[in-house]
Amino acid sequence: MLFIHFLTVFTSSSTTVGSSYLAAVYEHRVILNPEPHVALSRPAALQHLHQNLDVYEEQAARAAQEGAQILVFPEDGLQGFNYSRSSISGYLETVPDPQQESWNPCTEPGRHNNTEVLQRLSCMARRYSLYLVANMADLQPCSPDPSSSSSCPSDGHWQFNTNVVFRSDGLLVARYHKHNLYFEKAFDQPPRPEIITFDTPFAGKFGVLTCFDLLFHEPTVTLVERGVRQLVYPTAWMNQLPLLAAVQFQRAFSLGAGVSILAANIRSDPLGMTGSGIFSPVSALHHHARQGDPEEGRLLVARVPVLDPLWLGERESLSGGPSGERGGDTEGGVRGESWSSKPVDSGYCLQEKTCLDFPPSSATFSSSMMYDPFTFVLLYGAEGELSVCDGPLCCRLQYRQSQQGGSTELYALGAFAGTHTVNGRYALQVCALVRCAGSEASSCGQEVEEAESKMDFVLEGKFGTRHVYPSVLASGLVLEQPEHLEKTADGRVTMRHSNMAAGLVTACLYGRMHHLDHD
Repeated sequence: MLFIHFLTVFTSSSTTVGSSYLAAVYEHRVILNPEPHVALSRPAALQHLHQNLDVYEEQAARAAQEGAQILVFPEDGLQGFNYSRSSISGYLETVPDPQQESWNPCTEPGRHNNTEVLQRLSCMARRYSLYLVANMADLQPCSPDPSSSSSCPSDGHWQFNTNVVFRSDGLLVARYHKHNLYFEKAFDQPPRPEIITFDTPFAGKFGVLTCFDLLFHEPTVTLVERGVRQLVYPTAWMNQLPLLAAVQFQRAFSLGAGVSILAANIRSDPLGMTGSGIFSPVSALHHHARQGDPEEGRLLVARVPVLDPLWLGERESLSGGPSGERGGDTEGGVRGESWSSKPVDSGYCLQEKTCLDFPPSSATFSSSMMYDPFTFVLLYGAEGELSVCDGPLCCRLQYRQSQQGGSTELYALGAFAGTHTVNGRYALQVCALVRCAGSEASSCGQEVEEAESKMDFVLEGKFGTRHVYPSVLASGLVLEQPEHLEKTADGRVTMRHSNMAAGLVTACLYGRMHHLDHD
């Protein structure tokens, strides 16, 4: 299983151009329909759609100029959001299934009616010779049958939140219907999860998912368990601190699952949406707008190591040797990686003892963090060891903090093992070291973006799942790469980090208990 990794060692060796590719994602400030609950005629809806498509065209040209081979646009980036099932009708197009029909909308525009958006996106991919991923509203006819258990809506059609993927010549190569909806009244959940991939000549296979899907087994874990290690990810993610800021969890999933993620988010200050990035287990380029920044789009372009094992294996067999010989300077900031199952020595902790040796701390308290009742223990002093448990989960911490300029910031170690039930239902086991919002224990777990205290630490827990995602979030929503990560077969996960560039906001081991989601 790709989720079962042991000690992660990040080296300074390079990944050569032969085993890497240039990817682009665009964080889009969507031009909104000011009255989304009022249905528009098709011509009026198209006029609105073309406003956003004009921006996409500009960014596709820019991405191509920078050499990008694949470009990802965000979820809801064409029509916006807050539609009802009826008011979105003018925006809907029927997207044919590429697994059943080969169609290039740019070169064959007359084959299907009412496909202006598909045609424009296809021609965009063709004009700029890049793979293009976009999100749109899709209508699929079905036949309601009152005498059966068919879930076809009574109006005789499905409405899906849909990702489409075009090849660099404009051919439609993938269609994915989002499975895990997040308060989306305009759309239906597909009757069954779709596991969708597409192949490229420059990096092999990619999997397709959307926004809230990232937290769930279907389709995300299934894709990874089937060997897909590269994901395209349109999203419209509302940041939720201190554990689920967009770039924080994108990075955490990339590290924990050992995959690359090309993540494109919406930029909307009123909705708290920002945070896009190009992540691999060994490299990251991301953008998270800060308060006061201009509300505008942002294009990111980065070189990414190829992770598809079949593609790399084919190149090795064709060349007669290993693909991407190691050595020399880093290309585009991408570093190589190696995995080891060797146990860490006692030096892995900050002091000469095993991190799990010290007993649980007694002075615990409960406080809500992201609507879940965490059990916390406060950190006292410049360094120490402590632990906290919630049911079967125990979290341990060794730390040494450096407070800047006489800062008296309060920190706490928290544990939660249970089912999250607000704005979605999913089972969790979480160990988190967080900066509290104030000087009182009751402020621990509240949203915080800034911190001054730097921390050397070892955070560890023994989890009942292999799906654990590590993150280190520093002041100003800056991501830091953990120095060392270890996962063992018995569920123990350890994260070590030191020499922070900025104050610590959150260090988290976020475990998803997928097998308990329906209990």
